[in-house]
Amino acid sequence: MTDIADDKKALICLIANLLRDCNHVAVGAASPIPGAAALLAKAAWGTPRFVNILGSVANNFFTGGGGELFDCAAQGRIDAFFLGGGQIDGQANINLMGRGDYPSSNPRWPGTFGSAYLYFLIPKVILFREEHSRRTLVEKVDFISAPGLSDNSTYRKGGPFGLLTSKAFFRFDKDKKRFRLESIHPTSSLEDILDNTGFSFDYSKEAPLTAPPDPALLELLNQEVREKVAEVYPNFAEAIFPMTSSAAHAK
Repeated sequence: MTDIADDKKALICLIANLLRDCNHVAVGAASPIPGAAALLAKAAWGTPRFVNILGSVANNFFTGGGGELFDCAAQGRIDAFFLGGGQIDGQANINLMGRGDYPSSNPRWPGTFGSAYLYFLIPKVILFREEHSRRTLVEKVDFISAPGLSDNSTYRKGGPFGLLTSKAFFRFDKDKKRFRLESIHPTSSLEDILDNTGFSFDYSKEAPLTAPPDPALLELLNQEVREKVAEVYPNFAEAIFPMTSSAAHAK
C-alpha cells in the first residue's frame, strides 16, 4: 500500500507543477488526484488563485454546478481542466461511451456529458488516465466523445496539453498531431511504455525519468493539503495520506 500511495502522491506533485501558470482550475467530482494537485498548487504557490472541485463545499464557489462551469469556460475564465476516457488514442481523441460499435457498445460507460464542449474551450486540458495499457491507450478510439483535433475553420481555443498515466507523461504536439514522450516514471521503462501503448508516439531513447517530488511539496501535501482533500474525497485521503498521531486522536 505504501508504494501505491507514494506513486499517487508523485502524480499529484507532478500535476501541481503543471498548474502553476494557471489562474483558475476546475476539476470534476470523481478526480481525486487532479483535485489534490490543484489544491496543492494553490497552497504551495498561490497559483492557481481559484480552484473549483465539483462536489466540494469548501473548494467550490459554483452554485449552479456543471452549468456554471460551462458558462465560465465559454467566457474564457477557466485555464485548466482534466479529461479521461475508457479509451484515448494517439490524436488525443477520448471515448467515454463504451467499447465496440455504438450504439451496441459493450460495456457502456457513463457518457460524454460536456467533455467535448470543455475540450474546445479550455486552453490547458490535461488527459489523465492511471491505467496505462493497450486496452485504454488505443490506436483509434471506438467512439469519439471529444476530438483532440479540429480543422482550421473551426473555432477552438482549447485542446490537449498532455497525457499523464501511471507510467509516463506525454506532451501533445498540435503541429505534428501526435504525442511525444516527455518523461518516464521511475517505476517504468521505455520498453514497458512501448509494449503497453497502443498508439505510436515520438520519443527519444534517452527520454528522462520523471523528476521525484520535492520533499517540501510532499510535506505540504501530507499535512495541510490532506485535510482539504479529505473534505471532498474522504476515502481517497484515508487510503493515501498518513494519519498523524494528533489527527488520529482528534478523529
